[in-house]
Amino acid sequence: MSKAKHFVSAAAIVVNEHEELLLIRGPERGWEMPGGVVEEGEAMSKAAIRETKEESGVDIEIVRFCGIFQNVEASICNALFLAKPVGGSPIPTSESLESGYFPIQQALEMVTFLNFRQRIEACLQIGETPFYVEF
Repeated sequence: MSKAKHFVSAAAIVVNEHEELLLIRGPERGWEMPGGVVEEGEAMSKAAIRETKEESGVDIEIVRFCGIFQNVEASICNALFLAKPVGGSPIPTSESLESGYFPIQQALEMVTFLNFRQRIEACLQIGETPFYVEF
C-alpha cells in the first residue's frame, strides 16, 4: 500500500472597505487571489493569513470559511476564506511581481488561470453555506 500524497492549500478572498478585491500577480499564473500550501502543523486559516502577508504585504482577518475546491486528479484541496484587510499595503514581494486592490468586476476579469475566477465568485456569494467543488 502506497503512502497517500495530498496537498492542502489555503487562499484568501480579501475585500476592502471600498468593495475592492486584493489580487497578486505571480510569474506563472498571472493575477490571482493570495494563497499557498498549508505547512505541516499549520491551521488552514492561519496559512491563508500567512500567505496573504507573504505575497501581498497585507495583514488580514478571516471573516468566514467559504468552502473547498478539490482537484481530484492532482490530489490538491484548496480551502477558501473571505477576509478583510487590517493592516499593511499591497506591495510586490519575493513571491509576487505586484499586488493591488481592484474593483471587483475588473478584478474578476483579470483572473484567467484555470477556475480561480470561479473560486472567487463562489466566495463572494453572500449568505451561501460552505461549498465543496470537485474537478
